[in-house]
Amino acid sequence: MIEMTVAGIALDATNRRTPIVLLKDGAGRRALPIWIGDNEARAILMALENQRAPRPMTHDLMANILNEWNLTLERVVIHSLEDNTYYAVLTLRQGETRKEIDARPSDAIALALRCDCPIWVMEAVVADASIPVDREADEEERQAFRRFLDSIRPEDFIQQGRGMEEDSSAG
Repeated sequence: MIEMTVAGIALDATNRRTPIVLLKDGAGRRALPIWIGDNEARAILMALENQRAPRPMTHDLMANILNEWNLTLERVVIHSLEDNTYYAVLTLRQGETRKEIDARPSDAIALALRCDCPIWVMEAVVADASIPVDREADEEERQAFRRFLDSIRPEDFIQQGRGMEEDSSAG
């Protein structure tokens, strides 16, 4: 799993200005766009900007209930992507008891921001749906790997192989 943070909300210019929540990895190299509804975008933006509504909104209410019942939102996991729909679970803990609850990723993200809990995404989802953010760093990494491959000689592998044989015969 890859821990990701909310980079912000954007509007999809090609799809009737539908809101997108953008998650980014810790290195800032990949972003995961998740299309969401207007209400969920507002809820996420309010949390990002530390704004409070005069009365509790749905995600605020959920966070208040968790707090009052001594439930901890340990993490959010976006675990799969099927037919352009993301799936997530909330991991809740009360004492020694843990439960996983199915949730829409947008609701899970809005709640995670209010509860200060980590957002994790399965590697397969990141591989399938993320977009590169830092193309220069990706290209630099490819060039460094090419230089490494160009510098390797067959003798380098033979030397390593002999050393391994000697190590295994010593035991």
